[in-house]
Amino acid sequence: MSWTDERVETLRKLWLDGKSASQIAAELSNGITRNAVIGKVHRLGLSGRVKAPAPAAPRQRPAKPQQSQRPVASRPMMGPMTRGATALAYAPRTEIIPIEKTAEEVVIPMSERVTITDLREAMCRWPLGDPATSEFRYCGAKSPVGTPYCSYHARVAYQPVQERRRERDRERRAQQQAALR
Repeated sequence: MSWTDERVETLRKLWLDGKSASQIAAELSNGITRNAVIGKVHRLGLSGRVKAPAPAAPRQRPAKPQQSQRPVASRPMMGPMTRGATALAYAPRTEIIPIEKTAEEVVIPMSERVTITDLREAMCRWPLGDPATSEFRYCGAKSPVGTPYCSYHARVAYQPVQERRRERDRERRAQQQAALR
């Protein structure tokens, strides 16, 4: 496949006549693909195309039915619908998962808050504040041996396994025990 002068001229003529890249590729044949036509069009800088003249009167959209005329949905609302390229778009979770707290667990006395230089092995390493500021500290409360966080911050950091997964594990263990008997 090579772009000869006559193929390029044919391409220019067909492109300016409003033919699609697929139609041009079919007419040129001999190994010219639609993508090759598109690439050559861009390299040649051919952007203007003949367009069909616009209709004299603007199209009227059909009138939307009144709210009372629409049927009531029988299924619960699932959230906003996504279409096209937004179907896989990232949508952050807005669901708030409540964590049980008592007043003594939430309040961390200023005396317990420590800097990184004061942090010791048995202290909670939960960061508090913005690391870019001088007020940045760590929780500093007593933490169980071998864990990086105090009991409150450990509950926040380590969420329980989903119920579905727990149920699956229970079933697997029951099957293993049945097989051993």
